[in-house]
Amino acid sequence: MGGHDALGRRAFMVGAGAAVLAGGAVSPAEAGVVDGPLPDFHPALKARLNFPLAWGTSPVRDFGSWRRAARAKVEAHLLVDREDGTPYAPQFTDADQGDGYTGELVTLSLTRHERVRAALLTPDGPGPFPAVLLLHDHGAKFDIGKEKLVRPWYDDTRLVSAQAWADKYFSGRFVGDELARRGYVVLCADALGWGDRGPLTYDQQQALASNFFNLGSSLAGLMAREDARAAGFLAGLDRVDAHRVAALGFSMGAYRAWQTAALTDVVAATAAVCWMTGLKEMMVPGNNTLRGQSSYYMLHPGLPRFLDFPDVASIAAPRPMLFFDGGLDPLFPADGVRAAHDKLRAVWRSRHAEERLHLKTWPDLGHVFVDRMQEEAFTWLDAVL
Repeated sequence: MGGHDALGRRAFMVGAGAAVLAGGAVSPAEAGVVDGPLPDFHPALKARLNFPLAWGTSPVRDFGSWRRAARAKVEAHLLVDREDGTPYAPQFTDADQGDGYTGELVTLSLTRHERVRAALLTPDGPGPFPAVLLLHDHGAKFDIGKEKLVRPWYDDTRLVSAQAWADKYFSGRFVGDELARRGYVVLCADALGWGDRGPLTYDQQQALASNFFNLGSSLAGLMAREDARAAGFLAGLDRVDAHRVAALGFSMGAYRAWQTAALTDVVAATAAVCWMTGLKEMMVPGNNTLRGQSSYYMLHPGLPRFLDFPDVASIAAPRPMLFFDGGLDPLFPADGVRAAHDKLRAVWRSRHAEERLHLKTWPDLGHVFVDRMQEEAFTWLDAVL
């Protein structure tokens, strides 16, 4: 019994970060996990991230060929099949007349597995209209999803929660309603875990994501596929001018917006507010991404071996893209934003299309999309669509 106990103690010591020496002796070792937690050798892993498929680094010199190769690489890492043959089969309900537009709820199949309810706003008038696919943020707030951006006329309880969210991040405005008043058809759906498809709790995210991996699939990949499908549905509506469809989002919604533009040419322009950085600059002690949890919605395993975040966004070049960042945003270090902007600028410049890329850091603002940012983004959309 004593021998088994000694073996158990030795196994515990090795598992806790000890080293086994010659003859079986055990000696304390350097810390295996540091800062957040990161492996203590994370600088070596980070140094190996040279993003060999990025435009300008890749040996492919024809831009069209590069776009196809880069998009294929992203798609391979989504771990979720495309749904090109699945009918949307939309059902429209709960119409409501707003100020210059009509709101509807539409239930549709974004995948073969699940029906999703979305808010759809249509301006008054004959159309066809330009359109915006709105993509909601994360915010660790799961009781509302689409309601963060579209006023929930259909649910008074969600309206209270949504108005508080709009007050906190959007100067009290519902971004979707503002766009509809300006003449845009607006579509906004819940991502898995939010609103009608939740509510998830913060500490359930890693379990949900790992269960997707165990099922041979991916939570982040599902969101990417659904967003691209939603863009296709919006472009296919008779009321929409299919050549004038934009994607717009704040925070995680910004990530979703530029990712959607990378995955489908349906998106003619993109406005991404408060989500763009270089990966290596973001992977630093204290950054929110090191906590896991919400990161799983934006994590495609293995993709950083080939492409950085701005490299993925650049697949959409030279289509018009807007990136706003807050100079006081604690989630995205300034050096990461600069590195990403430099990469983006180089790609659009290589296409002789730098005027189509609108990069701006608001030095006095944090992680928000307030009214003055909205007005500039909306005016930009008016000009490019």
